[in-house]
Amino acid sequence: MNLTNSAVRGIGDPHACLRVYIGNRPNTEVVHTVAGMTPLLPGNIHQIGQDCGNGWRKVFNVFAKLAYALPPPAGFSQQHACWQHFRDNSLLQADSRCALWFTEPAEYSEHAIHIISGKTFANTLSIAPSLHWLTPDFAVDPQRNIVVCPYFDYRQLSNNKILFLIDLLAEYQYLPRLSGK
Repeated sequence: MNLTNSAVRGIGDPHACLRVYIGNRPNTEVVHTVAGMTPLLPGNIHQIGQDCGNGWRKVFNVFAKLAYALPPPAGFSQQHACWQHFRDNSLLQADSRCALWFTEPAEYSEHAIHIISGKTFANTLSIAPSLHWLTPDFAVDPQRNIVVCPYFDYRQLSNNKILFLIDLLAEYQYLPRLSGK
């Protein structure tokens, strides 16, 4: 099934506690894709990058850098030597605790962190009126565990902004949701 099919809600772990929402979809076929949320298999991220170009490689790289940089026990670095290893061997796979959503969920789980990639996309969602803008790039909705950040591209969400995002997650006490506490 093509990932542009509207029945595909996202890719990754269906039970993810780290959920990123993005306003576009990779235009490619992933053979095992089903309606709803589909966990990726090893090699799928590379395939999507090959099929869809550098923009999608950047999205996956930034996602992996963010997840890998989260502090233990919330972080994803314990079983991986570097963020690239995490990206290639775990990110968006079954039991990875990470998901990339292409649609807004019917409700935001209180047991997950919700990161919306991009201010423009955030302003199209039903939760837009409840967002509190802390800076021109970052907003929160503490009632729903939501943070809005720049689009997942390392020119927009630089390493320094990833660290700022992690500080926000800590400040609003979202990180325990990643460790199951």
